[in-house]
Amino acid sequence: MLQTRASIYQPEQDGLIFPAMPSFATVVDERRYRKEHLVAACRAFAMHGFDYGFAGHLTVRDPEHPELYWTNPMAVHFSQVKLSNLILANHEGDVVEGTHALNRAGFVLHSAVHNAQPDIVAMCHAHTVYGTAWASMGRLLDPITQDAACFFEDHAVVNDAGGAVAVADGAGHAVAEAFAHNKAVLHQNHGLITASRHSIDDAAFWFIALERCCKVQLLTENARVAPTTVTPERARYSREHVGSPFIGWLHFQTMYAHIVATNPDLFF
Repeated sequence: MLQTRASIYQPEQDGLIFPAMPSFATVVDERRYRKEHLVAACRAFAMHGFDYGFAGHLTVRDPEHPELYWTNPMAVHFSQVKLSNLILANHEGDVVEGTHALNRAGFVLHSAVHNAQPDIVAMCHAHTVYGTAWASMGRLLDPITQDAACFFEDHAVVNDAGGAVAVADGAGHAVAEAFAHNKAVLHQNHGLITASRHSIDDAAFWFIALERCCKVQLLTENARVAPTTVTPERARYSREHVGSPFIGWLHFQTMYAHIVATNPDLFF
């Protein structure tokens, strides 16, 4: 069960404003929530400059029909994704609801993971600058910061010819296996992928955080003095306390509130 409070962040006084994860009276309410937060995650990717033509895709399962998932439409910029142009697709790549086409690369990788890991609720992938560069090296991130420690023993490198087969039938199985025990994958020669068993919110935030960690790692690679790494014990402590799904969800709420306030067309 998802921890909905973190003791180091929980207010010591009752009555203070503190975000709480929602509960839903109906599946319709939960679907609306997932779709709204998927749209906001797309806008967050636009804010961070994660666009690269039509590349990049975010998915979240439908709460009533878990064999179907909502995703951003093909060839629509992250900044123009809104509630009305989301599409609903099945694992065979058929569009069940919506008027736009499905991104083939998104279908192959995401459907493989969603199919192999039925408890995974949401996934994110985009062709980012620092993540793609670091993933090409085939190395895990070093725990050189508290932020990077959030991924300690919780991310994997997958090398299955990467970008060369990302759209081929049968691709994605190695990625799917890697997500059995990790929240992030460095897909060599392709880029970053994150997944969550709880929400699109934390999948999106941990993607943003992972890209930032890749940038920091690349910056330190050419430093004259090698960075000090966090010990495995401290890295695990950081991962458990500030790298959890709830903390990822909590981080994303700041972005969500800003995006809702500044994007009036979001839910049209």
